[in-house]
Amino acid sequence: MRDRVRTCWRWSTSTATAVGVFGALGVLAAANLAATTPPAGATANVTGGTGDCASLQSCYTPQQLEVAYGIQPLLQRGIDGRGETVVLPELAESQLSPPRVSDLREDLVAFDRLFHLPAPSLNVVSNFPHPSHPWYAFGEEVLDAEIVHAIAPRAALTILLVKGTSLDNADNAVAASIAALRLGASEGGIISLSPAGQIGGEHCVTRAQVTQLNAALEDDAAHHVTVVAATGDAGAAGEPCALITALGGPGPIYTPAKEVSLVASDPLVLSAGGTTLDASHTTGAWIGETAWGLPYGDPDSLFQASGGGFSRLFGRPSYQNGVDGIGAMRGVPDVAADANAHTGFPVVTSGGSGSYTISGHGGTSAAAPIWAGIIALADQYAKRHLGFVNPAIYQIARGSQYDQAFHDITAGNNTAEFHQGTITGYQAGAGWDPVTGWGSPNAEVLVPLLARYASR
Repeated sequence: MRDRVRTCWRWSTSTATAVGVFGALGVLAAANLAATTPPAGATANVTGGTGDCASLQSCYTPQQLEVAYGIQPLLQRGIDGRGETVVLPELAESQLSPPRVSDLREDLVAFDRLFHLPAPSLNVVSNFPHPSHPWYAFGEEVLDAEIVHAIAPRAALTILLVKGTSLDNADNAVAASIAALRLGASEGGIISLSPAGQIGGEHCVTRAQVTQLNAALEDDAAHHVTVVAATGDAGAAGEPCALITALGGPGPIYTPAKEVSLVASDPLVLSAGGTTLDASHTTGAWIGETAWGLPYGDPDSLFQASGGGFSRLFGRPSYQNGVDGIGAMRGVPDVAADANAHTGFPVVTSGGSGSYTISGHGGTSAAAPIWAGIIALADQYAKRHLGFVNPAIYQIARGSQYDQAFHDITAGNNTAEFHQGTITGYQAGAGWDPVTGWGSPNAEVLVPLLARYASR
C-alpha cells in the first residue's frame, strides 16, 4: 500500500543524470528539474534496473492512463469529477525536506503545468487540533492527490490529516482509521485509504477493534460514502502491525504470515489490488495487463506484489455469493489497477525556486486512488453519491457486459519471498481471483453501469 519511488531525473541545459539518494521510501535516485520538458538533445543515464519507469517516455502520463482505462471519452463529455470531493487521509508532516517532504500546493501547480491539467480545489482538515504545517506532504500524499486529480481533474481534494504517529502501532492505527472514516464522511463522497487510515494484517487487531472499525464503515455506507482501500504490497503476506515500517520507519521485526490486511478486508470497503499495465506510450491504448508481482518488486521487502487472499475475520458477504473461487470467507481484492513501479506513475514534487522532481511511483497506493477517481466520475454521472458500490461491481462483473466494463487479468501471482521463507500466493485467472479481483476498469462502459446499478 505504500508507493515506491523508482527513478527521478535532473535536467540541465544539455544532459540528464540520475543521482543516487536512498531514503525511507526506497528512493533509487532523486533530482530536480528546471524546466517542464527535457531540453533538445538531452540524454539520460539511469542507475535503476532495466525497465524502471525512468522518465516521461517510460512512465504512464495522466493522459495515457486516461486512455488505457477508458476515462478519456468521459472527460470529453464533461464527466470529469466536477461537484465531487475525494477525501485522502494522510500522515501529518512537520519538516519540509524536498523531495521527500514537499509543499503539496506547489507540487500540484507543477504537476498541472507539466500535464496541462486544471488547478484543483484543495482543502485540508485534521482529526487533531492545530497541525503545524498542514500543506507539507510525504510522497504517499503527493501520489494520492496527483493520481485522483489525473483521473478526475475537476474533483475537489480534501486532505484529512492524521497524527504522524498513527502508524507506529496497531492501536494507534485503529484509532486513526476510525477517526478518519467518521470525519471523512462529512467531507466528501469518496474516501481513499493508502496507507494512512490503514491498520496492518488482520492478526494485528482485537475483535473489539474490528467491531468499532466496522461500525465506522457502516456509518459511511449509511451516508452514501464510498471507501476505497489499497490491499497492500506484500503479496499474500499481511502488512506489519507497525505500518510505519512499511514506509521505512523504525519498528519491531516483521514476521510475514499469509493473511490479508485491514482496512481492505472489510466487506464494506472496495479493495484495490495491483496490476502491471501494458499500454501504448504513443496513444495510451490498452494492450494487456497481468497481476503485479515479482520480479517487478523487491524480494525480502514490503514492496513485492498485489495484496490479496481470504479474510479470517469476515465471512463471505452476500455480494460474493456464488463467485467461483470464493469459499466461506471474504475474498480480497474486489478490483485492481496499475501498481507496478517499473511502469509507474510520474509524481511531481516541488523543490523550491521553480524546480521540481519527477519520480516514478507504484504500489497498490497507486491503484486505490485510481479507483477513487473513477468513483468520483461515476458519482458525477449519476448525479448522486453512489456510496457502497461493491454489490453493483459484482452485479456488473457477473453480467453480460463484464468483458466490456473490466479488463480481466488472467496471468501472474502474488507470491512473496522473505529471508524467513516464501509465502506462496494465489494465481490470477479468468473472472474474479484473489490477486486482482475482477480486474482493472474500462471506465467508459463501467461508469454508466455503476450509475445504473448502485443502490439509491
